[in-house]
Amino acid sequence: MPDGSWDGPWDVLAHGIGGSKDLPIPLELTIAGAVAALTVSFTVLAVAWRSPRYAQPADGRPAPAWLAHLVDARWFRVVLRVVGMVGFLYTAMVAMFGLDSLINPFFGIFYVLLWVGFVPLSLLLGPVYRAVSPVRTINLLFARLTGGDPDRGVLDYPARLGLWPAALGLYAFVWMELVYPYATELGPVRLWCAAYVGIMLIGGALFGNGFYARADPFEVYSSLAAKMSVWARESDRPDGRLVVRSPLANLATVPALPGLVAVTSVLFGSTAFDSFKDSTVWVKFIQTNGFVGSHSWGPDLVTNVALLGFVLLVALVFAIGTMLTGVGPDQPRRALPTAFAHSIVPIVIGYVVAHYLTYLLEVGEQTLIQMSDPFSTGANWFGTADLSPSYYFSYHPTLLACVKVLAVVLGHVVGVVAAHDRALALLPKRHQLTGQLSLLVAMIAFTVGGLYLLFAA
Repeated sequence: MPDGSWDGPWDVLAHGIGGSKDLPIPLELTIAGAVAALTVSFTVLAVAWRSPRYAQPADGRPAPAWLAHLVDARWFRVVLRVVGMVGFLYTAMVAMFGLDSLINPFFGIFYVLLWVGFVPLSLLLGPVYRAVSPVRTINLLFARLTGGDPDRGVLDYPARLGLWPAALGLYAFVWMELVYPYATELGPVRLWCAAYVGIMLIGGALFGNGFYARADPFEVYSSLAAKMSVWARESDRPDGRLVVRSPLANLATVPALPGLVAVTSVLFGSTAFDSFKDSTVWVKFIQTNGFVGSHSWGPDLVTNVALLGFVLLVALVFAIGTMLTGVGPDQPRRALPTAFAHSIVPIVIGYVVAHYLTYLLEVGEQTLIQMSDPFSTGANWFGTADLSPSYYFSYHPTLLACVKVLAVVLGHVVGVVAAHDRALALLPKRHQLTGQLSLLVAMIAFTVGGLYLLFAA
């Protein structure tokens, strides 16, 4: 444990990102209602939604002229780059010179603002991380200095790699946060960030900016969340006009790239494991097998296996659910999981909201407060050091429970709708409805498992 202590929500950092506790709603009633909601949704879709609506991206309505001019202005993009670099330099400063203590804002920036905070920002504003990405900015500066093109590297990015590098990067993050026993010590987290920056800069030099869209774990995560926003660019227009359109229409434009199933499985499986490791079942298992207080490789090995098992289980259930269907004569069954993987994105977002809501609001606020005192010397750089975080949701558990359950159920319902529309576009007519039954069973399994783990944490 690093030197220093902190009373309050920071204690949760010592055990990873925390989940729910004692939600005042009966679990059995919640699961029954969620399953009923999915079943009714599928039934209604089968009757009322008989042709694909998002097989071709919808045009959408042009964004307000003033907004389009603002976001397309060169100065605005420069401002975003500057904001991203200032945030990066501040983070590097507290990582290098701050105390090895949980009151160092570096931990909150890394585990809360970066990992959780960019999800709601991307939902509201679009792919925010891409706009402020410090590694993109550094790559741009290097290209300007050398007279090169930041969009082109010395090599072409191998298409077969797809999103696999991002999936590995995301797994490396959740491994650090949930499994690594020294995740709250400054040295290892600082080393992780240095490795991330180094790999991203080398990849950008080799493959250009296209590397970040496929390999940067934070950019890929932010961009997937942004597909559930109302903002989009018309890719068929040279100017890429900013438009407003249905989140379902945006979601349908998620590229079916290799590794997409791996990315969504890591995001969903790791969040589920984060709940599971705080459950009574897991705690009793660790205790009864003599792992408590052990300094051997036993606890670390078991936790590593469990995290990997959750990720693989999500991928396996989803793959089986999508492949147990009828296909056309020229349609490879193995391509179906990737084609339907976009339907997992709203489920991931719903569970992230349910699992991390109070964590983001409470510990996120505490991080912003602590940023006024980067070196823990009693300074007040930004005038926030004397503020206190709000614990509104923690003091209103019934409201919190309703928000969490609604987020999980709504995420699954949107996933069912997205999968239904894709099935109508891909599957032969005779299998368009019956072929979805196995995927519906998988969605129900995700819902039941997700709610159980949410309540068990």
